[in-house]
Amino acid sequence: MKKLILIRHGEAIPKTTPIEDFDRDLTDTGKQQSAQMAARLLNSIPTPNMFVSSPAIRALNTAHIFAATFGFDEPVINPKIYEADAETLLKIVNQLNNDFEQVCLTGHNPGISNLLYYLTGKITTMATSAWAEIELNAENWAKVSIGTGTLLQYQQP
Repeated sequence: MKKLILIRHGEAIPKTTPIEDFDRDLTDTGKQQSAQMAARLLNSIPTPNMFVSSPAIRALNTAHIFAATFGFDEPVINPKIYEADAETLLKIVNQLNNDFEQVCLTGHNPGISNLLYYLTGKITTMATSAWAEIELNAENWAKVSIGTGTLLQYQQP
């Protein structure tokens, strides 16, 4: 069985600032909450095989915090995660390397929450810095589809 950990980026600088959406960074609270949630994840699961993230600054910095907590140098960046809907995220999941048993994916709402619901039928809106551990009823990432996931745990700040 494959496991997918969905992580929503931490609290970001508000959209009301003159900074482009893609370039919005984490707030101090976002950094602290991401570090707390990463520590909680470290104590909850075996070490993942890979961290993959949106290239947007807030998501990438969240992924860096989570990855570093597990001793990884860098998350893998996938540009398709930024502004992705659930179907696009599912295609990304379907293309993961089958050598990997457990992968962490850091992204944005509404896509990340919709993917969680699409796979498990649970939780409709993930909070910032939240993560969800999903066990997938699939031996192959390409076989992951609607309803193939079981939500093992959901944690939020």
